[in-house]
Amino acid sequence: MRIATFNVNSVRARIANILDWLDEAQPDVVLLQEIKTINDDFPEFDFQAKGYNCAIHGQKSYNGVAILSKHPIEDILMGLPGEDGPTSDKWEEGAENQARYIEATVQGLRVASIYLPNGNPVDTVKYPFKLRWMDRLYTHIKDNLLPLEMPVALGGDYNICPDDRDVYDPPRWANDALCKPESRAKFRALLNLGLTEAWRSLHPHAEQQYSYWDYVKGRYQKDEGLRIDHFLLSPQATDILEACEIDKAPRAKEKASDHTPVILTLKDIA
Repeated sequence: MRIATFNVNSVRARIANILDWLDEAQPDVVLLQEIKTINDDFPEFDFQAKGYNCAIHGQKSYNGVAILSKHPIEDILMGLPGEDGPTSDKWEEGAENQARYIEATVQGLRVASIYLPNGNPVDTVKYPFKLRWMDRLYTHIKDNLLPLEMPVALGGDYNICPDDRDVYDPPRWANDALCKPESRAKFRALLNLGLTEAWRSLHPHAEQQYSYWDYVKGRYQKDEGLRIDHFLLSPQATDILEACEIDKAPRAKEKASDHTPVILTLKDIA
């Protein structure tokens, strides 16, 4: 089974590129982030024409996550539990809900599409919100997902560079929310639950391999990027891990997203 995570930075603006990429890559399951549209405006028919079922947790203009699958999508959870309820990801009391998490079961595999808060600027409410959101993710994994004792693949834009090998200019990014010690510590805490970061486990010595390049200052052309799109796997999923690769080709297209897909390959689940 091939599972991809892809922050598309507006599904409607990138639809032609996404459909072309689906034809080329042929993933079985796709975890989308930053779809930036409400459910009713999601281009579901375009994906259905390619053979994909859709589960959508959208939001107008911002955020939004979805799961595409060539197999049935079952037991859907929209929103990360905690902080005023399962679909209420808030900056502060009264703020608009943020659609950042969707989870479901596909062919015996529990998958989640995650769009973790960016957290910048760090001297605003956005950074403690990011850290609280990571605490909620930790609790959900520990209390609800790992006890299932089934293969779980948590893919998405984590907005975390796990260490300096994942940043083109570590000193410049040292005080950014993506690289601050508190952010990295909470990411390590997820791993300490027994999860495996799929790409790094297969490429332990790799450096300067990125999944995101900003649009400004020719960052992509200079290969000045960040690795912030990850798959975290339960022990049962790690046991059937075959491959995990960054597909850079979509980032070179016209009107590309600033992210590129990461593709996970798992053996068939017994």
